[in-house]
Amino acid sequence: MSELAANTASTMSRVASIDALRGFDMIWIVGGDHLVHALHQAMPNSWTAFLARQFEHVPWQGFHFYDLIFPLFLFVVGLVLPFSLSRQRLEGTERGQLYRRIIRRTILLFFLGLVCNGLLDFNLHNLRIAGVLQRIAICYLVTALVVMNTAIRGQMSVTAIILFGYWGLMKLIPVPGIGAGVLTPEGNLAGYIDRHLLPQPYCCYPYGDNEGILSTIPAVATTLLGVLAGHGLRSAMAPKRKAVALAAAGVVSLLAGRLWGHWFLIIKNIWTSSYVLYAAGWSLLLLALFYWLIDVRGRQRWAFFFKVIGMNAITIYVLHSQFDFGWVGRIFVNGLIYHLGRWTPVAWELSVIAVEWVFLWYLYRSNIFLRV
Repeated sequence: MSELAANTASTMSRVASIDALRGFDMIWIVGGDHLVHALHQAMPNSWTAFLARQFEHVPWQGFHFYDLIFPLFLFVVGLVLPFSLSRQRLEGTERGQLYRRIIRRTILLFFLGLVCNGLLDFNLHNLRIAGVLQRIAICYLVTALVVMNTAIRGQMSVTAIILFGYWGLMKLIPVPGIGAGVLTPEGNLAGYIDRHLLPQPYCCYPYGDNEGILSTIPAVATTLLGVLAGHGLRSAMAPKRKAVALAAAGVVSLLAGRLWGHWFLIIKNIWTSSYVLYAAGWSLLLLALFYWLIDVRGRQRWAFFFKVIGMNAITIYVLHSQFDFGWVGRIFVNGLIYHLGRWTPVAWELSVIAVEWVFLWYLYRSNIFLRV
């Protein structure tokens, strides 16, 4: 997934929209969501209420924009793999060395995930093992190995096997005392396995973990769908046709996910196969939009804000969980924002985002990256 690289510049011709899309995704995790809620608090109306609801996870079944954030990031993890692995092969990197890099990055990501969960507090009895970065690490490892050892058709086959296989597991294997095919929080198979194999505490429902054991399998399919989109971007197709093809694939994926959802509900907490396709549909549409605006039309200035975040996404994710950027922001705005009345929460959230961005901009200018 990522490793610290200082004063390095990629020899690969980057698709600028990928970094911007990654940054667009990350901004909502490190303060953008709070900004939307602050805006609703300052200016309550039906429109801001709708936006605020979109930045809350659905309790169980359904889909809000906030339920897209994690699968979109996994999608982008897969999206860059065809570029990065091909570049390293062209540079003459030996196959064994590639495997070592993959394993090293996996271990680093998993460790950082434990740090985000409080590893350094050394309260091991209450340490949550599962987590966002842990799931990214596992998905990166499995997906990279699949890409290293299969062609595009094989990657499509693995994706289909995962999606249909997970459907079969969740619908056909009975949970003791409950039965088969039950998708309630307390009755689903993924939660049952977590309760018996994964130590507590859990997130984000009491009967299993949001990033639990069994539900990580379809998350691999999310990453592989990103890989397939990456192959499309690397193809010899004309750029405009690539954008159209990505958008068309997004519509098809959305419809397929919605249709499948009649039999296999769209549920983020257990990462159902219908959820995979539905989230991938929105991811493809966003990628098509960013690619068309930035790489096809050449309109890159507006995307610089997101690009700076996207090129150090893991850095800001980890630091945001461990460091209070508001403490720095308070130095500059503490005497001003409390004179803004109802707009004080908005100004406060903007100041936090500004401090985070300036920090990332410094890293960007210094060519220091925790690369994805």
